[in-house]
Amino acid sequence: MARDLLNIGCAAGFSNDRPEGGVGLVEAMACLDGPAVLFYETLAERTLALAQLARRKDPAAGFEPQLEAFLRPVLRPCLEQKIPILGNFGAANPKAAAQRILDLAREEGLSRLKVGVVEGDNLFASASPREILGWIQDGSTRLKGKEMVSANAYLGAGPLVEALAAGAQVVVTGRVADPSLALAPLIHCFGWAWDDWDSLAAGTLVGHLLECATQVTGGYFADPGFKDVPDLAWLGYPLAEVGRDGQAVITKSPGGGLVTPATVTEQLLYEIHDPSAYLTPDVVLDITGVRVEEVGPDRVKVMGARGRRKPDRLKATVGFTDGWLGEGEISYAGPNAAARARLAGEVLRERLARLRPDLDLRVDLIGLASLFNDDGGRYLDRARTEPEDVRVRVAVRSPDREGADLAGREVTALYCCGPAGGGGVRTRVTPRLRTASALVPREAVSPRVTVLGGDDA
Repeated sequence: MARDLLNIGCAAGFSNDRPEGGVGLVEAMACLDGPAVLFYETLAERTLALAQLARRKDPAAGFEPQLEAFLRPVLRPCLEQKIPILGNFGAANPKAAAQRILDLAREEGLSRLKVGVVEGDNLFASASPREILGWIQDGSTRLKGKEMVSANAYLGAGPLVEALAAGAQVVVTGRVADPSLALAPLIHCFGWAWDDWDSLAAGTLVGHLLECATQVTGGYFADPGFKDVPDLAWLGYPLAEVGRDGQAVITKSPGGGLVTPATVTEQLLYEIHDPSAYLTPDVVLDITGVRVEEVGPDRVKVMGARGRRKPDRLKATVGFTDGWLGEGEISYAGPNAAARARLAGEVLRERLARLRPDLDLRVDLIGLASLFNDDGGRYLDRARTEPEDVRVRVAVRSPDREGADLAGREVTALYCCGPAGGGGVRTRVTPRLRTASALVPREAVSPRVTVLGGDDA
């Protein structure tokens, strides 16, 4: 029987999303006509670099930390309702993530689970650091002396479709283009040709609208008095009802939030560098002719995407070590708190500038000035309204661990060597990472698909 409608839900838009999203979507999908698919987008550029560092310490690590929290509540109902699950929660170690899913299935009493594993995004397997550096524009100058810790190409929908065609009920990937997580099941369901650019564009548009999960249902949208969102604490997660012709209706699972032309349009433009040429591994998407139409409460129809031939090169994100970040905080409260906090800031600035003049230094008075301030000390000017509690924060960027540790030590020393009444010191030292983008020849990337399980999960 021909399938003319596919329901696609996105249960996560980043690694720290709420695990409850998938539960509401699966419950909603049970009431819909036509087949359904659930996907999780959990992988940001920095997240992947951190995952590579985690895998260095433990070869069995390096995948999504919330994998179990995301999947345990939905695995059984998805299998029972024949809802495939796709996710880039493999991060730096897709095969280990797949094995954990098979273990989870055993714990839940589920058998014969088939997990498709998509690998090949890790460029270290096919190219040297020198080659990778050469694919970064001006990389040899900007990144000289920094250790390369990750290099991952953005794969497209192809290997995900292959995994679905092989019968995978769960597909685990590392770095893929976010919209490809939605495009792949559409291609698998409708049989779209790989050169049907308009259909691929329509599917990519759906993926782009869903990929950040609740951003299209009111999250990251709310602005009281200007853009009010009902029941923001309990947002519903997004669903797309997609037809064979590529037209889609964006809606959501029950709960708070809203889907309107405004929420859809805002997400449509999110991270779009060129509305006429949004580059993905599968197609070049043109959204300049996209039309957005409200067709019911929390139901918005989108249509009009156009596509052109996919780019000759793939984007890759390369992660590098970038020294250390040292932070320290201390609070001052009560009468004259702001003046004591200013004095603490002056002490920190003077001592750190003399002890380590090579450090990049920032001092904030949280409660008086923070986000837009520390422009060389003008934050110390007296405010019109003096708060009665202020938290001083110092942060340094250091090429070595010693410089980062110094920031915390200097803040801690304020207990006895600073203004009166300081307390609640917290310090932290973390390694810094930076990322750079590269354009990689397609022939340098060799995706591969493995299906695990199937006999006994």
